[in-house]
Amino acid sequence: MVDEAKNIELTEDDLENKSKGQLIKKAGQLRDRRNELNQMASERASKRDELNAKTREKVDEAQEHREKRDELNEKVQEHKEKRNELNAEANELFDKVEKLKSDMELDEGKDLEELEEEIEQLEFKQQTEVLSTEEERELIEKIEAKREEYADRKEKLDQNEDLEELVEEAEEVRSEASQHHQKVTELADKAQEHHNQMIEAYREADDIRDEADEMHEKFVDAQEAADQHHEDFVRVQKRLRELDKKEEKQRKSARDKKKEEAKAEAEEIYQKFKEGETLDTEDLMKLQKTGLL
Repeated sequence: MVDEAKNIELTEDDLENKSKGQLIKKAGQLRDRRNELNQMASERASKRDELNAKTREKVDEAQEHREKRDELNEKVQEHKEKRNELNAEANELFDKVEKLKSDMELDEGKDLEELEEEIEQLEFKQQTEVLSTEEERELIEKIEAKREEYADRKEKLDQNEDLEELVEEAEEVRSEASQHHQKVTELADKAQEHHNQMIEAYREADDIRDEADEMHEKFVDAQEAADQHHEDFVRVQKRLRELDKKEEKQRKSARDKKKEEAKAEAEEIYQKFKEGETLDTEDLMKLQKTGLL
């Protein structure tokens, strides 16, 4: 997070006992480390903001896939309802077809293709096998019976246009239902694709958000360390001002003391002057300097 080995420590003992020169050096170290940490915090904040922006982009992307998925699912539902409606209609029509066939007795017995095949097999037997007169007569009668059954059934079918129209209508409705079923399949597949992409985008957003949170913690560590260095720098500056004031006070005290001593000496010289002693040039200058002459 932050290389603590590079941090600058400041103790109360440092403040109380370090010389002014040592404290000035310490203040410089604290200032440099503070600036370095502030720069580090700024870079981490920028990286965190960049990651947060990417997170928002991924969330927006996931939301777009969610909206497309929901839109497609609505269409799937519409086609399902239409398909089910058409299938129900087709079932009703086919039921009517079966009823008509039953009414016409077309649902019983063999259909035209089966009858035609049986006739061909019997005719082939007649042409290829050696039969007795009685057997051949029975075979011919059987062929004729099949042909009559075929002709009768075909006539019924040809004459019933309602049945054909009903079958055609039922098949058209069933075909339309199949088309809606196909759309259901296609749209459901697309909806699933958007759902998968939405899940992936949310997963990526979570990963990036975790990185952003981690970067934020690093930012806080650097900023707190920078703030601590700034606080210590201010404490050292304050201590230096205190030392400056103390030194100034000592210098003033020395000046006052020197002034008092000069005044006392001048008063003593002045007293000698009043008593008639002769003053030299140095004594006169001391009297002038203290204002007694």
